[in-house]
Amino acid sequence: MTLLEVSQLDAGYGDLQVLSDIDLHVEQGEYVTIVGPNGAGKSTAMKAIFGLADRQGGSITFDGADITNLPPESVIHKGLSYVPQNENIFPSLTVTENLRLGAYILDDMPDERRQAIFDRFPILSQRLDQKAGSMSGGQQQMLAMGCALMLDPDLLLLDEPSAGLAPDLVTEMFDRIDAVNDAGTAILMVEQNAKKALRRCDRGYVLAQGENRYEGSGNELLDDEEVRRQFLGG
Repeated sequence: MTLLEVSQLDAGYGDLQVLSDIDLHVEQGEYVTIVGPNGAGKSTAMKAIFGLADRQGGSITFDGADITNLPPESVIHKGLSYVPQNENIFPSLTVTENLRLGAYILDDMPDERRQAIFDRFPILSQRLDQKAGSMSGGQQQMLAMGCALMLDPDLLLLDEPSAGLAPDLVTEMFDRIDAVNDAGTAILMVEQNAKKALRRCDRGYVLAQGENRYEGSGNELLDDEEVRRQFLGG
């Protein structure tokens, strides 16, 4: 069953159009990656879906409901969470306070949800009173994902989750994303480590200059000579 359907989307910022006629979809429980060169519009696509960029045309449907014109504070109630690439935690607040803000639309922070986050990211349970800004980059990224997962979303949007991580931590981060998906949460991810991401995902999209260029399974895109030559470094 289709969870997210983006059809003929034009989007950008004010009068600046970044995306033109973008189509993409995510099935329930699916793991989808968007790759492409810098400036292709990948992050804008994520922001437009979540309501942080201006939707200038087309439509966005989530779980059968039209969310094209909804702001982020309404989108999050639909079962969709977003982890931006930058400024995705509150550095001056503790781990516990960050997680509480992740569940801000709830009356209380459910103990079972918090425990599920600790089971997935054990290091967070050891840093409850630590200021988030004093943790390592990898730990901060785990916290950002933990905050987004506090609402148990049906779809998690991840924008460059491996950005800034040491090479030995990138594989660990991808393993944790795999585990989130294996537990039933659909993933739509923008990722700079294109080859590594495509090896792990169910399907992928290649964007270039704000337009759809290629779509296929991760393996199909990795095996496509033109995709490799143009976008994956051969």
